[in-house]
Amino acid sequence: MASSNIRQAVWEGKFYPESEQGIKKIINGFIDSPKPKIDCLGCMLPHAGYIYSGRVAVETVSRINIKEKVILFGPNHTGRGANFSIVTKGAWLTPLGRLDIDEKLATELLESSEYLEDDLLAHAEEHSLEVELPILQFFKKDFEIVPIAFMSDDLTALKKIGQGIAGVIKKNKLEDKILLVASSDMTHYEAQKDAESKDKLAIEAILRLDPEALVETVNRYNISMCGVSPVIAMLNAAKSLGAKSAELVKYQTSGDVTGDKSEVVGYAGILIK
Repeated sequence: MASSNIRQAVWEGKFYPESEQGIKKIINGFIDSPKPKIDCLGCMLPHAGYIYSGRVAVETVSRINIKEKVILFGPNHTGRGANFSIVTKGAWLTPLGRLDIDEKLATELLESSEYLEDDLLAHAEEHSLEVELPILQFFKKDFEIVPIAFMSDDLTALKKIGQGIAGVIKKNKLEDKILLVASSDMTHYEAQKDAESKDKLAIEAILRLDPEALVETVNRYNISMCGVSPVIAMLNAAKSLGAKSAELVKYQTSGDVTGDKSEVVGYAGILIK
């Protein structure tokens, strides 16, 4: 495998600790008591620094029976690469070890979509998917991944991408082997009270499994949720795979951690069942 297809961890020591020991220590600190694990089609996780959003992500992932393959849907914050960027080869490294790309699945997803492009550039410096991986690895040591980054909010394209992913999963009878993980933070840099009220509206749309309502709500109330596009694609895929319900595991803001509630970022962890 060409070394150029091995993605080194970029955000260790920034968004999360740079050592395996440090990561395990901070994650263990977020686990109050073990909860029974359930089978999920998908989930939504936040992607800020672990000190801010880690508890929400850890409590959510701790509830999930993680499958052997994980399709990752994340926003493209960097503005680099294609509008819809999938990685089809290689592996990603974190301090907790190596995660191989499921090359067969990724290639099939690429070939079945008129929108997805095989593109490493969008993922080179992007944090939204990388920061989820050590948390997933803490709870399940070995699984394969397919990373997809979204820079466009074209609703038609997002719907077709989600449905296309579901179609490939069903064709290969992988329904019981794949977890869909969408990465998104909620409102950015508003007062706690405003963030909470806005985020509640967006979360309600997600809990209803209604991507169209999510778009309408985010636009109407000017909600600065960075991962709307990946969540829409994930919801469409999950609904095509038979999703029936969703559950909010935890919501909090950066202000709940720092005590400064004048400008906060919101974080939500949601299970799609």
